[in-house]
Amino acid sequence: MRNVVTLQPARRLPAVLAFVLLLAACGGGGSSGKLASPTTTVAAPSNVYPLTGLPIDDAAKAIRPAVSIKIENEPPARPQSGLQDADVVYETLIEGGDTRFVAIFQSTDAEPAGSIRSVRPTDPDIVAPIGGLFAYSGGTPKFIDALHAVPVVDVGQSTHEAAYFNRSDKSGDHKLFSSTERLYAAGQGSTAKAPPPIFTFVKSGAAFEGAGIVPATHVDAVVGNQKLSWEWNSGKGWLRSINGRPHTVEGGEQIAATNVIVQSVAWLPSDGDVDTAGSQVYVAQMVGSGDVLVASDGKVVKGKWSKPSTNAITTYTDAAGKPIALKPGRTWIELSGNDQAPTVR
Repeated sequence: MRNVVTLQPARRLPAVLAFVLLLAACGGGGSSGKLASPTTTVAAPSNVYPLTGLPIDDAAKAIRPAVSIKIENEPPARPQSGLQDADVVYETLIEGGDTRFVAIFQSTDAEPAGSIRSVRPTDPDIVAPIGGLFAYSGGTPKFIDALHAVPVVDVGQSTHEAAYFNRSDKSGDHKLFSSTERLYAAGQGSTAKAPPPIFTFVKSGAAFEGAGIVPATHVDAVVGNQKLSWEWNSGKGWLRSINGRPHTVEGGEQIAATNVIVQSVAWLPSDGDVDTAGSQVYVAQMVGSGDVLVASDGKVVKGKWSKPSTNAITTYTDAAGKPIALKPGRTWIELSGNDQAPTVR
């Protein structure tokens, strides 16, 4: 278990993040912040879901907001629930070399989803362009204030306790779960809207391509101390393993993704923040640019990522500077350190 403590008083949030923060009642009393629309948009046809590019099969889901859930990845929490259903999953570093997920749902539901844990300082940059609802359990006031400074609706446990439940078959800090149904109910009455497209997708039936594309059956990456492997399976997509073992969810299914993005970022110490064991808290530098590897359809394209501001969508371009278009489906983003370059074989 890793609980974060703040050693220094929280600094005031930059005005560019906080000047338009609005607080509004939400379900059980949460808050919502509303900033300007994302500064970068990706064109997408209106007949597909914005986060997956797959054809819309439920008109109500297509217009609902996204819900982002913080799901932990420490060994006692495995197998998790819900990860296999998310439209998009970000894997991020926490203290001690462990990782945690931001699992984002819109076109699908999860019952249950968890184990659910606390907010971290990288989360606002991830969810600001997507908006919607944000589900978590706890965090320092400094990190929660940063979350409230971006356009998401807080449906965390502290203000929406009825949306969460504990499972007796889980131990310690790994008991807390919810579901997308419960979280959407908690967010009723908010001003949250459907997310914008955050990726470019190929047209239906078109091939995944890009400058310098090469075939690949394995992509190996590292986030913190976690050694990750994605193996191509033509019938299921990219199958995920962690530290040499297949990463499965409850029920035994191995996690699979249509697209895997390994986004190289600088992980810097979060000033004054350590957990109760004294381990440093880190924050990803997601505003800027860097190297990226994109895997889809048994092939890999290397290029660059770019995100000019917190509210902007991250764009991915190949060696020729053209947008990398993904195959429609679920996407995982590994926020790997700049010194942890992925390998392909």
